[in-house]
Amino acid sequence: MSLTVVGSIAYDAVITPFGERERMLGGAATHFALAASFFDQVRVIGPVGDDFDGQSWEVLQTRGTITDDVEQVAGGKTFFWKGEYHDNLNSRETHVTELNVFEDFKPKLSNEAKACDVLFLANIVPDLQNEVRGQCQQARFVAMDSMDLWINIARDSLVETIAGVDCLILNDEELELLTEAPNFVSAANEILQWGPSSVIAKQGKYGAALFTKEGYFALPAFPLATVVDPTGAGDSFAGGFVGYVAAHPERPIDHQLLTEAMVYGTALASFNVEDFGTERIVELTGNEIAGRVGELQQMTTFAHQPIVLRS
Repeated sequence: MSLTVVGSIAYDAVITPFGERERMLGGAATHFALAASFFDQVRVIGPVGDDFDGQSWEVLQTRGTITDDVEQVAGGKTFFWKGEYHDNLNSRETHVTELNVFEDFKPKLSNEAKACDVLFLANIVPDLQNEVRGQCQQARFVAMDSMDLWINIARDSLVETIAGVDCLILNDEELELLTEAPNFVSAANEILQWGPSSVIAKQGKYGAALFTKEGYFALPAFPLATVVDPTGAGDSFAGGFVGYVAAHPERPIDHQLLTEAMVYGTALASFNVEDFGTERIVELTGNEIAGRVGELQQMTTFAHQPIVLRS
């Protein structure tokens, strides 16, 4: 089977309480692909500039990711972002955003990319997401991400795009902003009426929640004593989640499958934050993921002795 992701490929510079990096590979499509590549063949679509070096190509191609559809723009520079995380790592300050080749990005899909079984639309202009969705008619599962910028300036286009996908992945505050609902539970249930069959509310260090028409499932983030760099955690979560779905083409995409996928997404996100950028995921092994999934299962399962409660 095949999995296509469309989104940004970038160079990042970050400062955290644990150190800094002046230039490291990043971008939504990059983090997604590295996580999803544990489960299925991934084809990446996104633009880079002449400054995209050999080492970056090598990292992007980790575990066989196909980069034939990555557009290298002659004379251009790769998207660049610089930011700083403060002491609690929950607040982030952006210092520099240079869109460069990403500013005029128009996704170009090969026939192989269009024939994907599973599609992930990373955070780009909603109209472009919708256009890509229309080209991938064979996809049996389509998930998408977005951000508050598009909610504020392109809401109608975003809502139209959401109506055409199977799964929307946003953080809890973005869901509330999008729907003007008082909480993310109400927001997710409203969006389920728009067209998607599932909605995921990301909650940062508190984990994530899955909403489907069949039920509800919530999972805490994996407890870590040290978080080095949160950059790309959400996209790594999406890569693990969507990758798990792609790895099970014979199963119906129902609440049970998506619940299992949530666990793998959570595990991948937890590894991502243990080091800067892509550094931890590149060295990660399947056995490590399986071990952490087992730990998540153990810590979220409980038995109890029923008692008679007083009225």
